Amino acid sequence: MVTTPLIANLEKLLGGPRDGALLRYSLGNEHFRTGDFAQAAIRLREAVERDAGYSAAWKLLGKALAEGGQTIEALAAYEQGIAVAEARGDIQAAREMAVFSRRLRRQLPPSDH
Repeated sequence: MVTTPLIANLEKLLGGPRDGALLRYSLGNEHFRTGDFAQAAIRLREAVERDAGYSAAWKLLGKALAEGGQTIEALAAYEQGIAVAEARGDIQAAREMAVFSRRLRRQLPPSDH
């Protein structure tokens, strides 16, 4: 696990009054930026557990899972994220996740579609 000063500072806030979906998303984003896709996915899953309507967290979760080689899980995250984004009227996020999802599906063997 890669730790940067920003990650260390954000982790100090875990369990405190500011702990929530945004903090978990921020941690996931920082881990994603360092290339630690597994840790990013953990934090992003925590973000969507705290706020299932957080479409940006669903989108980044899908990206982290895809980058970590977890294609099926990434597709599931994108599908959930698309449903959330559409329900919230976040059309741009839904479109982006649909594009990412289509790209991933093309990488799957024909039997996995």
